[in-house]
Amino acid sequence: MNDSLNNSTYDYDYEDEVCEKGSVVKFGSIAIPVFFSVVITLSLTGNILVLVILALYENLKSFTNIFILNLAISDLVFTTGLPFWAIYYIWGWVFSEILCKIVTFVFFTGFYSSILFLTIMTIYRYLAVVHPLSDLSTPKFSTGVFLSFLMWIISIGAALPSLLYSSLVRIPHKGKHSMGCECQTIMWEIIAVSQQNIFFMVAFVVVGFCYIQILGKITKTRSHTKNRAVKLVFCIVAVFFIGWVPYNVVIFLKTLADNLVPPFDNCELSIQIDYAFYVCRLIAFSHCCLNPVFYVFVGVKFRSHLKSMLHQMFSKSNPVEEQQARVQNFISHGSMY
Repeated sequence: MNDSLNNSTYDYDYEDEVCEKGSVVKFGSIAIPVFFSVVITLSLTGNILVLVILALYENLKSFTNIFILNLAISDLVFTTGLPFWAIYYIWGWVFSEILCKIVTFVFFTGFYSSILFLTIMTIYRYLAVVHPLSDLSTPKFSTGVFLSFLMWIISIGAALPSLLYSSLVRIPHKGKHSMGCECQTIMWEIIAVSQQNIFFMVAFVVVGFCYIQILGKITKTRSHTKNRAVKLVFCIVAVFFIGWVPYNVVIFLKTLADNLVPPFDNCELSIQIDYAFYVCRLIAFSHCCLNPVFYVFVGVKFRSHLKSMLHQMFSKSNPVEEQQARVQNFISHGSMY
């Protein structure tokens, strides 16, 4: 994986002197596994809870709910790779080469699908707010299913190169040699980072354009429901991009430093970039556990559904009342806003 343990954890020869990075490796081997453990726990709990609430209380034919469902699945897909990278930072890659390729592939599938579903949700909000009379602002259920399928195909296609460039290589780790799951060549590393950044920047431009138009429109209206929906999607998208922008910048700089491109061939600067990489990575990877938090604090209906579910779990309710509540939730056609 081009941005996992990476060559920055090695001791490089900078201008005929060894650049000692033992402290960087030690920092990564402690901070990342601990942080990933928290993220994994929160992501599994929160996103599974989102899926349960969608299944029990929401109308899955709602266009927005279709994408919330896919976004939760995307976050769970992304999360499945984190335990392997947590172990990697402690002991190096102790698994097989095929698992190295699969885990890297799963990571990028989750990354690209998250970007695509957040972008398509933003475009839908843009159409609903800025062009409410357009037929595109009220898409059919079949359209939502088709777009979901298309987004996953694109994500898988974008992640497929990782199956080619990921390989096991011998790396120095904590004063001894161990196996690493890395890019096979410098060329593949550059290609992977470039693709990731281009993909991210295109989505960033599209989302930025949509929200500039949305903000201009909602300042002229007093629709609380519409504003609340925009607010939720905006929070989710904003946090995702705020978290990933620094990370994508750092992995680009890191690629230059790893390949000793001036002026990044300076040892002290390279160490600083490594520390920035670890911190930005922790922030970026935490996105998979944050979406459920926004559903709770911004999504009124989701918060109501959560309260209802917890009430039913921890109190003895009247069976008739429970049945009536289920029927009412079943016929509701709104989204989790």
